[in-house]
Parts: sequence; C-alpha cells; structure tokens
Amino acid sequence: MTATNRAILIAAFLLLAGAVSYALWRDARSAAGVPAGMTAADAPPSDRLAALEARTRSNPGNAEAWTALGAARFDLEDYPGAAEAYERAVALAPKSAGLWSALGEARAYASKRDPLPPAALEAFEKAIALDAQDPRARYFMAVKKDLAGDHRGAIDAWFALLADTPQGAPWEADLRRTIEQVGAIHKIDVAPRLAATQARPLKAEEMPVAARAIPGPSRADMEAASQLPKGQQDAMIEGMVASLEAKLKADPSDVDRWIMLMRSRMTLGETAKAALALKDGVAANPAAAARIKAQARMLGVPGA
Repeated sequence: MTATNRAILIAAFLLLAGAVSYALWRDARSAAGVPAGMTAADAPPSDRLAALEARTRSNPGNAEAWTALGAARFDLEDYPGAAEAYERAVALAPKSAGLWSALGEARAYASKRDPLPPAALEAFEKAIALDAQDPRARYFMAVKKDLAGDHRGAIDAWFALLADTPQGAPWEADLRRTIEQVGAIHKIDVAPRLAATQARPLKAEEMPVAARAIPGPSRADMEAASQLPKGQQDAMIEGMVASLEAKLKADPSDVDRWIMLMRSRMTLGETAKAALALKDGVAANPAAAARIKAQARMLGVPGA
C-alpha cells in the first residue's frame, strides 16, 4: 500500500456510520464495567477485550456483542480480528448498513497490499444498497474512484458527502482534510469550494444534540463512582437512563431528550432499545421525524 493511499484510508478512521455510536462502542464501557462518562483508558485494554470476548462466548447470537468486539479489536489495530467479529455481527444483523460499512473498513485496513480489496468493496456496496446515505461507505466508494484514477470524481463525491455532513459532525474535519490532500496531490484546486463550504465555529448550544454529553453526574462524581462495585455502577447508569425515560413519558414532545435517549442506549450497546427509542420518538413527534432520523443515522441506530 502506498503512502498516499494509506493517508487516504487513515483519514477515513472517523468516517463511521453513526460515528458517535461506534466511538462509544469502542470504549466497551458496559461490557467492561466502565461507567458512562469515563474514558476507555480507565480500564486496561486487555481487560476490556477479555470482557468483550467473554460476552460473545456467553451469547454468540448477540450481534451487539460481536459489534463491540469488532470495534475494540479495530482500536487495538487487530484488523483481521475486527473483520472476523464484524462478519459474525452482519451474519446476525444483515440489514444493518452500519455493520456492513464497519466490516468493509476492517477488511480494507487488514489488507497489506490492496488499499481497497474486493471483499471490502463488496461490504461497502452492501452498505450503500441498504442505506445510500451511509457516510463511511460513501467515503470509501469515493476512494474507489480515486484509486481508479478518477480524482475529480472522487473529490466531487467527497464534496457531496460534506454537503450532507451535519455541522460539527466528528468526521467533518477529516473529510475536509482528505479533500485538501487529494486535491494537492493531483493538482486540483479545491480551495474555493472548501472555502465556500467552510462553516463558522459552532457555539456550545448549537452543537448537534447527538454530540453533546447526556446530562448527569460530573466527571468527579463518575470518578468517585468508579470505586463502587460493578453492580452498583450498573445500577447508577441504569438510574440515569431511567430518569431520562421518565422525563420523556411526562413530556414526549421533547425531541432533544429522545435523541439523548438514543445516544445513551447506543453508549450502553443496547441497539435494540435505541431503535425502539427512535420509533417512539418519531411516533410522538411526526413533524420532527426527519431531524430525529438524521440524528439517529449519525448515532448508528438500527433502522435509521
């Protein structure tokens, strides 16, 4: 793999379908007993991986468990292992575009010679067939154009993805950097188009709800809670989520809280419950359905 091609692929690291949710899955908090609000670094990588592997052994029919294991292995740069776990996940949840694109990414990184091997491309094509807006699959399909020599076509595809990227999305800066780098390599002037799409810095209150922290204890509180037995930690986390659900029962018109509930469920790896929150949130707020679904897609909620 050339340095140029590797640079293009590295820029894709954050281009995840539901980027926020997969970043949170990588923390493997729930499986390793690490409270929400703490970082994955608070538990040794070997312990987190062992906990995730044990989870798949005890429940091999759980797609969420295999997804979390795949993400953890990817973070440890065990790309063949990540691909193997994602293959088990897509076998159990074949209608998930996010899982197919995650599999494609793992297969691409696992390849030492071909930057976009046929098996990876096949996974991305399946993701696109399920969800034409999947951001990671769209990114890599543009990579395919670039590798085939259609550099302008690739840049146009990346600009199209940028146009559909919510302001402040985790992958926005990397996408802009990719466009800039590929333009420079192939002497294509992208500066005017990038400048035309350059957004002003977001204020805190304007950030996408999916990217905000869920209201709850401060980090100091969470650090203190880390000293609690795992059962008590889990009870505390579930209490936070239960409180959020209670508020929604009292006021189902609060769209922001539905998005926060989806995020909390995805943080815990509870994708089925996140999908239910999506369904209930849309049912309660049909006028805001497009917004809720857009945020759910960013979080990687099944069915979004």
